[in-house]
Amino acid sequence: MSLTTLTAAALAEKLASGEVSSVEATQAHLDRIAAVDGDVHAFLHVNESALSAAAEVDAQRAAGAPLGPLAGVPIAIKDVLCTIGMPSTAGSKILEGWIPPYDATPVALLRSAGVIPLGKTNMDEFAMGSSTEHSAYGPTRNPWDLGRIPGGSGGGSAAAVAAFEAPLALGSDTGGSIRQPAAVTGSVGVKPTYGGVSRYGAIALASSLDQVGPVTRSVLDAALLHDVIGKHDPRDSTSLKHEWPSFAAAAREGARAESLKGLRVGVVKELDSPGFQAGVSQRFHEALELLTAAGAEIVEVSAPHFEYAVAAYYVILPAEASSNLAKFDSVRFGMRAAVSGTVEDVMAATREAGFGPEVKRRIILGTYALSAGYYDAYYGSAQKVRTLIQRDFASAFEQADVLVSPAAPTTAFTFGEKIDDPLAMYLNDVTTIPANLAGVPGMGLPIGLAPEDGLPVGFQIMAPAREDARLYALGATLERLLEEKWGHPLLSEAPEL
Repeated sequence: MSLTTLTAAALAEKLASGEVSSVEATQAHLDRIAAVDGDVHAFLHVNESALSAAAEVDAQRAAGAPLGPLAGVPIAIKDVLCTIGMPSTAGSKILEGWIPPYDATPVALLRSAGVIPLGKTNMDEFAMGSSTEHSAYGPTRNPWDLGRIPGGSGGGSAAAVAAFEAPLALGSDTGGSIRQPAAVTGSVGVKPTYGGVSRYGAIALASSLDQVGPVTRSVLDAALLHDVIGKHDPRDSTSLKHEWPSFAAAAREGARAESLKGLRVGVVKELDSPGFQAGVSQRFHEALELLTAAGAEIVEVSAPHFEYAVAAYYVILPAEASSNLAKFDSVRFGMRAAVSGTVEDVMAATREAGFGPEVKRRIILGTYALSAGYYDAYYGSAQKVRTLIQRDFASAFEQADVLVSPAAPTTAFTFGEKIDDPLAMYLNDVTTIPANLAGVPGMGLPIGLAPEDGLPVGFQIMAPAREDARLYALGATLERLLEEKWGHPLLSEAPEL
């Protein structure tokens, strides 16, 4: 078996035993990137220091130094996270070439754990999009079908994992940007509880919604990565002071579980729409049948205010984005248009040249929603809806231990199919947005291929805030049941590109 087709957990075992060196593992993934990324375009930048970092881990291991469970395993990093020595552009021309003087906290934690950054992955500009078509550096392509999108905004991270260019990746999820790309690429993506992973050094889109999380090819790999990055950070005022259990232990226990008896699995009526793609609904209900056969109790729950989640989200997010992106003013950092005139003239020219159309659209919407005379009517009303959605979750979790739904309403669509229809693009996140508004954790994992197009379908699991371990326990059980049914993991070998 090629080193690039191993899961992170399997690769970590070979590294720990000395069967494989980190330099060998890193070189294998760099070779894979060189071979296929011209077609996939998952990476915006490849780390020139990756091999030296791998050699350092090998030296530490040879010296008998204590190392973390993922030491020496390579990882791809979404370009929304600041990285010393590598450009951090958030997919935007306005930050082209900017190299931060510090690491985002999740990146710093990975480096200290001996995980090897392979490079930075492509994304929709400032994480605004569901297809990675809004990147200023061109789209990423889905390894399952190069004519289709890999999801967004973190399509680069999901595509890198699905194309076996990296066994692990970091993403960020504001309204589904980890879970929706995972759904359409056949990978596993987790949005932790809000505040469970530090946002320090993550280039902000909407500060009350953004959350950094893992993208992998297995539930255990996601759990191992979450264990590394899920730490309190005093530099992030929203970081939770919480003693997290071992997510890897929860995943291993779930994979061994003989029965799900006593587990109440809530199907959210409002997120199981007859308007979803037929193959998505078919695979979702087949997965529910597997859970029922394993002893789980399936209960239907209603969350009536989820109907308004997309509308509320697309008021709150643009409002916060217009505030966060005000810092890109041509004065302090980032690009500066070569024009003469006042500071206002330079600022206007810089933003015109540096921001793409989707970013401009959301800034305008957000500024309008926050303007005098409209704040209460729009932003204030959206926050009230957010509170009602949080109450819906609280009520639903009184009836069920976890909530489930499809992770995306369709499989991967073709390039250009929705880019000129913002509303159609926004609706790709209809099942994932509620979790961000409520701050609860969510996982997306593959449950098979849609019969009509042969493309991956994703299953979403949501748990109460701070109960992320439930995602890993149930996710690992469902993953095992599916693999027993199929005879192999969905992403068991690299796709033909």
